[in-house]
Amino acid sequence: MNSNSKIEIMQPGKKRTLLKSSNNDIPDWFKWAMSNAPSSHFVSVKDCQIHYLLWDDPDEKKRSGSILFVHGGAAHSHWWSFLAPFFRKNYKVAALDLSGMGDSGRRKEYNAGLRAEEIYSVIKDANLGRFTYVIGHSFGGLMTAKFAKKYGEEIAGALIADSPIRPPDVNARRKRPPHRAKRYYPDFASAIARFRLLPEQDCSNDFLVKHIAHHSVSETPDGWTWKFDEGAMHAKRFKEPYHQYLKEAKCNIGLIYGEKSSLLDEKTVAFMRSLMPKGSPVISIPEAQHHLLLDQPMAFISVIRLILQNWESKPKI
Repeated sequence: MNSNSKIEIMQPGKKRTLLKSSNNDIPDWFKWAMSNAPSSHFVSVKDCQIHYLLWDDPDEKKRSGSILFVHGGAAHSHWWSFLAPFFRKNYKVAALDLSGMGDSGRRKEYNAGLRAEEIYSVIKDANLGRFTYVIGHSFGGLMTAKFAKKYGEEIAGALIADSPIRPPDVNARRKRPPHRAKRYYPDFASAIARFRLLPEQDCSNDFLVKHIAHHSVSETPDGWTWKFDEGAMHAKRFKEPYHQYLKEAKCNIGLIYGEKSSLLDEKTVAFMRSLMPKGSPVISIPEAQHHLLLDQPMAFISVIRLILQNWESKPKI
């Protein structure tokens, strides 16, 4: 290969160059993951088109189940596209765009109940099956908690990744960040140059941040802007009783969090642990911050594999 390389993602009707940098800046594992391109699908849920990516494999005999990844707030399914291929050997894997985000449709109103329906519908449409694990990061973990309460009996387990679920009184006192009007940019390059992680943090894996940024914007009549619907990010999304959803989950459930997360402190972790059945996995990843799948991707993959293998060692009912 040349000293400069390009990594490209295929999407229906378009091909966009995601990265152009020295080979030394892009590890082989990322190049391999990008070579495992998913297929793109839509399913209608309550009059809204929900988009998802699917990494399928015709050899079903070697599978032990399926995985559905759920992204965080204002994010999209491609937050998982560099991780999903690492699970493809043993699982059928999918990642969805929640309504109001990514390439999914918009709604007049949003709530966790609707998002649980979206997760459920993707599992059915993708034929992921009963032995599915739902894994949600940040806001996606909150939606996963709601799903585990409502549909937990129909899956194998759920993992929450750095999603802060606090006592109701503590949650009510927290100040929410001010709402920011959506900005528009004259071209694609200007838009992605303004991409920032929220909450903000340093990430040495700049190639992953660039990968996500390139899938975070779209062109509109007013210019290039972020894909998410502002209404989907309203502060009222925090007012649902996620602690109750977690407590009433009807499946195996676990927590993975960053040791240096800005959102989960020791008290929050202890509270979440108290809501889950005794013996539920609660694992911190050293040096990881809130966006643990970006700053410690290999450790994140290893922890997920370990938890799922332990769950699978239990007799299936």
